[in-house]
Formats: sequence, C-alpha cells, structure tokens
Amino acid sequence: MSLKKLIEEKLNEALKAKDKKTYPTLRLVVSAIKDAEIAGRSKGQTDIKDSDIVILLKKMIKQRNESCDVYKKAGRIELLESENREIEVISKFLPKQFSEDETKRICEETIKSVSASSMKDMGKIMGVLKSKHADSLDFSKVSAILKRLLT
Repeated sequence: MSLKKLIEEKLNEALKAKDKKTYPTLRLVVSAIKDAEIAGRSKGQTDIKDSDIVILLKKMIKQRNESCDVYKKAGRIELLESENREIEVISKFLPKQFSEDETKRICEETIKSVSASSMKDMGKIMGVLKSKHADSLDFSKVSAILKRLLT
C-alpha cells in the first residue's frame, strides 16, 4: 500500500472514531500531499511517489519544530503541546530513524570508505550518506557528528 493511501486510510479511521487529536493533523497532511500532486502535474508528473511524501512529511515536522521553539520562548505551553501532538501524528508515517549510536557508526564507516581526513571532505561524506540513507538519518545530527569526528 502506498504511503498516500495509508495516510488517507488513517484519516478515515480517525474521522470515524472522532479522534479530535489526530484527524485535523491528518487532514493537513492529505491537503499538503494534494498540493504537491497539483504542483507536480505542472511539471508533467502523474502521481506522487512515497519518497516525495516522506520529504514533505519531514518538512512539516521541521516547521512544527521551529514553531515549538518559538512557543517555548514565548511561554505558550498550550500551543507547544498542540505542535508536539502534530509532530507525533506525522512521525508515525516516517521510516524509522537511526539512533545516535547507529548514526555515529554509519558516519564512521562512510568516513573510512571515502578516505576522508578533514572538514574539507564533509560535502563528499554528506553526498554519500544522502544517497544511501536519506530517509533514515537526521542530517542535523549527522552534521554535528561529522564535525566532531573530522576535527
């Protein structure tokens, strides 16, 4: 089953169950997917791929994390909790992210495989990591780990 169909199915389940904490977020996700499909049609794409949906979901989570930071600084706890609930709902549809230890191990292996020795090689390492593990690595963590390992 495609990711789009899965999300639509979960939305229908949440609507039937009258789950007011889940269905508004899923409606936003479905709407964003439809917007992306419409934008893709102008480029000649007929259907949206799961990988494009994953990128879209990650973007939505990033936006909510940024909002969380603002709400935390402003002391808006109720809005912070709302954003965190949305992050939880959206995260259920993303591939499992590697842990900190797994990420470090993958970074070390990649450094060895490309024979990197300094910060100048960081772009090369990031390119390899993105081609192999784009869906399962958090690249903000990867960047910090690589900086520690290369200095």
